[in-house]
Amino acid sequence: MSEQFAAALAAEEAAIYAYGLLGVKLTARAEVTAARAAELEHRERRDWLINKIAELGSSSGPTPAGYTLPFPVIDRDSALDLAIKIEDGVAQAWRPVLGVTADDDRTTALAALTDAAVRAVRWRRLNAVTPLTMAFPGRAG
Repeated sequence: MSEQFAAALAAEEAAIYAYGLLGVKLTARAEVTAARAAELEHRERRDWLINKIAELGSSSGPTPAGYTLPFPVIDRDSALDLAIKIEDGVAQAWRPVLGVTADDDRTTALAALTDAAVRAVRWRRLNAVTPLTMAFPGRAG
């Protein structure tokens, strides 16, 4: 179970890093506000995961000092593309957590997956990416 939580934690930490980089490339005030809100949400999920992993008697390990981005973030469009990629990745990381949890923990995992999928749709809409939705959010591919 802790490996699924660890994977979700890694995705949340990567999202926090990415939002710190992409936020400065966004131009509209509403986009910046949405990016800040998303980063805060990822921080809350990260903190929940750290506590859950500790509750299971495991250690979350150190956070990487940096990450390799999948592509350069040089303007608004590439920043939005990164936000989409990050949110899709976060949803994919939370999906396996559903299979190893129950009750309140499963509710939290489902909310995390759903929130990431909804944010990805919003970023797609802002960047005119189609299709807006994925058939099965959280499924790789």
